[in-house]
Amino acid sequence: MLKLLVLSSSLLLFAAQPATPVAAVPSTEAPAYTSDGSLVPPTHYREWIYLTSGIDMSYSSTANPDHSMFDNVFVNPASYRSFLETGTWPDKTTMVLEIRGAESPISINKRGHTQSGEIMGMELHVKDHGKWSFYDLSGDAKAGKLIPPPASCYTCHEAHAAVDTTFVQFYPTLLPLAKQKNTLSPAYLKEIAEPTAPAIPASTAPTYPTK
Repeated sequence: MLKLLVLSSSLLLFAAQPATPVAAVPSTEAPAYTSDGSLVPPTHYREWIYLTSGIDMSYSSTANPDHSMFDNVFVNPASYRSFLETGTWPDKTTMVLEIRGAESPISINKRGHTQSGEIMGMELHVKDHGKWSFYDLSGDAKAGKLIPPPASCYTCHEAHAAVDTTFVQFYPTLLPLAKQKNTLSPAYLKEIAEPTAPAIPASTAPTYPTK
């Protein structure tokens, strides 16, 4: 009887323990805006968490670029740590898509491509007050200009993104975690269940000033 009482007390104590809270994104990483609503680009984003790179990616099967480009994706560290705990992104998440040219031949490299030192463009994906927004930072701009919905980048991410309208399916270290946490979106699960995911028509595929 005593053992049962001790066991019951232990179970009650365990059940009463609150879930580990997810730390909020610190102000040093949170998005900041200019007076006209443009996004202040993060200065030290290359010290953030690197997620992935792609080369010559296109969501349209008919795209035929006349030059090659690399896309590099970074996310603020606090949001990355939150994703590791929850499988999704917290409020104040900022993702940076950095676009660089693909060069060859360079130095002793005779095959394949290396990334250019020059940044060709940048796009930012920000979750603020529970809503995702896209910002374009091209040329000599000092702040990211809001890409207003319903631009194609919004509809594409909503229809095809694996987690919370973000393309986690292209982040090799996070996709298995999202599967484990059961945070994959219904749209993505339906898409991968099809024999072959349909290509996005060129007329509706996202286009960016830098591509």
